[in-house]
Amino acid sequence: MTTERNIPMDGTPALELQGIYKAFGSKVAVDHIDLTIPAGSFFGLVGPNGAGKTTTLSMATGLLRPDAGTARIFGVDIWRAPALAKELIGVLPDGMSMPERLTGLELLKYMGLLRKLDEKTVDFRSLELLTVLDLLDARETFVGDYSTGMRKKIALATALLHGPKLLVLDEPFEAVDPVSAATIKNILRRFVEHGGSVVFSSHVMATVEQMCDSLAVISKGNVKAAGPMKDVQAGQNLEDRFVELVEGQAGGKEGLSWLLS
Repeated sequence: MTTERNIPMDGTPALELQGIYKAFGSKVAVDHIDLTIPAGSFFGLVGPNGAGKTTTLSMATGLLRPDAGTARIFGVDIWRAPALAKELIGVLPDGMSMPERLTGLELLKYMGLLRKLDEKTVDFRSLELLTVLDLLDARETFVGDYSTGMRKKIALATALLHGPKLLVLDEPFEAVDPVSAATIKNILRRFVEHGGSVVFSSHVMATVEQMCDSLAVISKGNVKAAGPMKDVQAGQNLEDRFVELVEGQAGGKEGLSWLLS
């Protein structure tokens, strides 16, 4: 069975990384990672600061060329067939730059036309996304005047606009208020329930534990554990298991006597 874009749906992974490697000078950021994310999964990518999460996602989505290895979206090599692969994905990078002097509505129309959607479809989807994400009243406001949370939501809207098969989201809930976060979670759950796939990174273990059916823990550019949530947790809550896997130790139990007097 294939989709309308002739993408195989016979067990082909939504995202497959093989030997992905990236170094910046003498610093190895991602060290030959192998990772397979099944279609239809809600997959979390977690790790401490500097673990290589953003670099990995950037290479997986065609934003950063790896020094070695391959990345495939539903079997399509992101570097050998970038146009086809990017039709299948919606991406929300961390710290995404956007045109500051476009309004929210203008940004969506611009991105939709770049994606070669017809104008009627762009108009309909733009207004629906703005409404669902509670940005309708700000549709004529310049993106440069949006708050951090609003910018995150309009960036998510651009990732959803063309109806992707896979969403790759880097810290999608950062700086988003609880009501908006609940809305985004509902959108993502419905997306997966109807056959979509989601990969997202987060520092908030409770969110990953709540949302994901599988995950990978990355530390120092290596995968420490990957698979279904229960297998990775190994009978612990995710936060404790995460600290164990990254060989860390929660501090704050000693010192600072001047603060406790």
